[in-house]
Amino acid sequence: MTPPQAQIAILDAGGQYCHLIARKIRELGVYAEVLPSDTPAPHLASRPGIIISGGPASVYAPDSPSVDPAIFRSGAAVLGICYGQQLMAHLLGGRVAAGERGEYGPATLQVLRPDRLFRHTPPRQRVWMSHRDLVVEVPSGFSILASTGSCPIAALGDPVRRLWGVQFHPEVAHTEAGRQILENFVFDICGCRRDWSVRGRVAQLEAEIRDAVGDRNVFFFVSGGVDSTVAYTLCLRALGPERVSAFYVDTGLMRAQETEYVRSLFQSLGAEAFMVEEAGPQFLSALAGVTDPETKRHIIGEQFIAVQDRILKTGHFLDAQWILGQGTIYPDTIESGGSAKADVIKTHHNRVAGIQRLLAEGRVIEPLRFFYKDEVRQLGAELGLPNEFLRRHPFPGPGLAIRCLCARRRTAVEGTPNGFLIPVYSVGVQGDSRTYRPILATENPELAQEAAELINRDTRINRVALLLGSAYPLNSFSVFPAQLSAQRLEILRTADAIVRSLSASWGFDDRVWQFPVILIPAGVQDAPDSVVLRPVTSVDGMTADVVPLPAPLAGELTHRLLALPGIAAVFCDLTPKPPGTIEWE
Repeated sequence: MTPPQAQIAILDAGGQYCHLIARKIRELGVYAEVLPSDTPAPHLASRPGIIISGGPASVYAPDSPSVDPAIFRSGAAVLGICYGQQLMAHLLGGRVAAGERGEYGPATLQVLRPDRLFRHTPPRQRVWMSHRDLVVEVPSGFSILASTGSCPIAALGDPVRRLWGVQFHPEVAHTEAGRQILENFVFDICGCRRDWSVRGRVAQLEAEIRDAVGDRNVFFFVSGGVDSTVAYTLCLRALGPERVSAFYVDTGLMRAQETEYVRSLFQSLGAEAFMVEEAGPQFLSALAGVTDPETKRHIIGEQFIAVQDRILKTGHFLDAQWILGQGTIYPDTIESGGSAKADVIKTHHNRVAGIQRLLAEGRVIEPLRFFYKDEVRQLGAELGLPNEFLRRHPFPGPGLAIRCLCARRRTAVEGTPNGFLIPVYSVGVQGDSRTYRPILATENPELAQEAAELINRDTRINRVALLLGSAYPLNSFSVFPAQLSAQRLEILRTADAIVRSLSASWGFDDRVWQFPVILIPAGVQDAPDSVVLRPVTSVDGMTADVVPLPAPLAGELTHRLLALPGIAAVFCDLTPKPPGTIEWE
């Protein structure tokens, strides 16, 4: 599908929310595209609006992302978000400095003066922050538009030159007036027209699939997730079941009954050629003895490559009569070829050696390459995919491997004024940067409302977890050496099944976007592991709030989970995103 000419260009400065900005603009009915931050100004000449994204760098750091300064003289309206505001101020003569401490999570914004950017928004409003540096002196011609308690210049603007900046993130769901602020920029300031909607695209996509495929057949490597399933269904409807094949790889890292569910789903779609590749022993053997989370991801990626290459070589799928179908979506299209370790899982699905050959020969079709995940869900609904499937909680590509945490050595917990520091390391995101730090375990439920503030104050941690129940005092806990074994995976698989079953029976799963269950190697000698529950609400996984567990459900879950062999305690992760990621690894 050929999209319209983008009216809004988002210049990517490396921020975790860059694609979220584009998605939010599209939700307003305006097509937006993501481009490198250093895109030359002449290339942007036809765009009425430009947005500079956030990012993890400091504007003073060597090789930090920058933009062509000519965009500020181009006549296009420019909005800098977070790092984007700092970069705009820096390039135009203002001053940026490190804050006394980072600010991650909710803050209260006070609008100081009327401006088109804040039209139809309250004078005091909740915003979402994720930054270390901040603007301390505005450039000539700019005014301070808003502030928070710890950020005196939370928004700035120069309406004459059509330049604005905000330190907070209007694109995230937790900024209460964020949609209105973006709408003000896109329509009132930039003058954009509505030109984008996902509705009614199915027939067009099916016609384009038929044109691209011709008289060839299509095969897919499917995960059972939304993207690959929607792409497969589009091809199935466009070409017929006799011309579309699908392979599903069971890694042995799946949830209970996951493979059976996926098999049943594809049968219900009318699949005639759906094959399951049982590869659990291969994956578990390769992961034996591994404790490092990034090494886990790398190994899982390598094993997927081996399995997919084996399938490609043993079938006839490298013949000219076959074309590969993939569920690649817009962020994957922009980021393909990325080298970050966290992208290994994404890369192995779409760019293995055999697939690279097919790409070079023009024998790959990616019907979703211009769409975001929420748009893909809308397409899935139009295709008639079951609502239960489209609303299903997301499950990570590496499976339970990244929810089964490991450790190399035994380490005792450390008492603090707010609880116990448990040296089980998990991933966080603070100021657009990745952190890898221990967790703070507390027995005080009142700290549930202060988790983000505790993390902002204590740079040793990036998560706060509340103890729901334990047969042992926390001061007797240690972190034990642990690997990714079949036994620990089975305990986690059972725990996950218990949580999903009880959550569904209580109707709680309808209130959460995702409910990861994590196994951590923290406990006592006879019970060396604990379970952590992570119920969160989110729109897209980019930001998240914790959903409080009803006390009766928390009690029943705790009772059932403590009865599992080797489980010492049950915790609930209280950490919003940011500063904690939804998944722990």
